[in-house]
Amino acid sequence: MGLEADHSLYKPALLGKEESNRMIKEVIVVEGRDDTVAIKRAVDADTIETGGSAINKQILKRIALAQERRGVIILTDPDHAGERIRKIVEQGVPGCKHAFIPEEDATRKGDIGVENASPEAILRALERVHTSFEGRESLISLEDMMEAGLSAHPEAAARRMAMGNLLGIGYCNSKQFHKRLATFQISREEFLAALTQLEEGGVKS
Repeated sequence: MGLEADHSLYKPALLGKEESNRMIKEVIVVEGRDDTVAIKRAVDADTIETGGSAINKQILKRIALAQERRGVIILTDPDHAGERIRKIVEQGVPGCKHAFIPEEDATRKGDIGVENASPEAILRALERVHTSFEGRESLISLEDMMEAGLSAHPEAAARRMAMGNLLGIGYCNSKQFHKRLATFQISREEFLAALTQLEEGGVKS
């Protein structure tokens, strides 16, 4: 199947905020206190801190209540530990929204974390929030990914990182990348637009 665009544009769920004071309706799930401080430098928002990867039942109950009452956005560190926490929360509280900060925007002196991100980087991530739709079929096939150089390609990892940043879905391996395209229902139009940007700007890992 070739990479021709269709017209079924998928629009991510709108972020509940007021432009005047950047107020976020949803509760943002972060890993620790320093992340909360960084978030509050960027927006007016409430957070729930997981306290690391050892998420207990009480924390998940708080997140579930927040999801029911206001909605939840998961914004964890762009590393393996952050992805593990993201999966635990998503499995425990289905239907959360997700925001991703690129690793390069969350790294300072070798340390990776949301607390290192600038207010501008945090705002960019929150403005591109995606809603999770577990179990949905991907609008992008594995053949599309191969054709786009996102798998079975010498620079596949770097291209996935660039595409993940452009689409706002983060970096992961080929199998997980395809799953995220389905989970967040990335449309072919979005995919092709990001691919065009990648090709015009070159690969930036």
